[in-house]
Amino acid sequence: MSLLKADPASNQERQPSKAVSKWLLRSLPLLPALVLLFIFLVGPILYSVSLAFTNRALRGEGAASTEFVGWDNFAKAFGSAQFWDSVLLTLIFTLLSAVIGQNLLGMLLALLMRSSSKIVSALTSAIIIAAWILPEVVAGYLWYTFLAEKGTLNSLLAFFGLPAQDLLINLPIIAVAFANIWRGAAFSMLVYRAALAQVSQDIDEAAQLDGAGGWRRFFLITLPIIRRSVLTNLMLTTLQTLSVFGLIYVMTAGGPSGASQTLPLFMYEQAFSFGQLGYGTAVALILLVIGGAASLVYMRLLPKEDRA
Repeated sequence: MSLLKADPASNQERQPSKAVSKWLLRSLPLLPALVLLFIFLVGPILYSVSLAFTNRALRGEGAASTEFVGWDNFAKAFGSAQFWDSVLLTLIFTLLSAVIGQNLLGMLLALLMRSSSKIVSALTSAIIIAAWILPEVVAGYLWYTFLAEKGTLNSLLAFFGLPAQDLLINLPIIAVAFANIWRGAAFSMLVYRAALAQVSQDIDEAAQLDGAGGWRRFFLITLPIIRRSVLTNLMLTTLQTLSVFGLIYVMTAGGPSGASQTLPLFMYEQAFSFGQLGYGTAVALILLVIGGAASLVYMRLLPKEDRA
């Protein structure tokens, strides 16, 4: 009677195939979600990338016949003085309102509420968060009515006998940056309140007993402990501020004479006001690259053990 022996090679071939089948079976419930993700996210992204390399337009030659133009849209942007002015204004707006304004104000509010009573902390948080949850357009209109030539600010200045100011005309980029700080500081405050809650009071008290002052304790003890939260918040606020459109559009519409025209407004003008969809999409991709570069910079600033 002969004994049949199983072929080891065939068993090894069956094991990977069984693993693949099991993986496919487990992934089957995710298929509808993946299909929707591709249709509503990946699909539009791929279409936008392809659109940036064409002369697609809402009217004129590009509307009648869309053609592939290669890197012409990007070359046009890099050769435009208006584009570079928008890049500079975007960097100024982001630096003032996100990197400096929102982060410093958010940290200051978090530190103050850490040492205040629960009632004061709750009321302050409610007021600040109320500004944050306002739609961007509503916040922009509120600040427009406050800073306009016949707005609330000038009415108050006239009441005290002070000269009127027109920040929306004289310093528009500063005006919109201040409005964005007012609206967005709540997010930084919440992030830093959660981070400060993880700092042990025992460490702070021990440093205080050793003679360390408040500023020294903050910079040498508190800040290193919450550095990951600080850099994460910087990255998130920077990316959010780079894409701000409604607030600036309602307050100044990019004016006067382009003095507050950041890249999102420049992109909108080229794509919809002038009808150059291909060119406007190319500008949007450049803005995406700028945001990605900023994210990489913040990730590189994190210590190696915190990059996971």
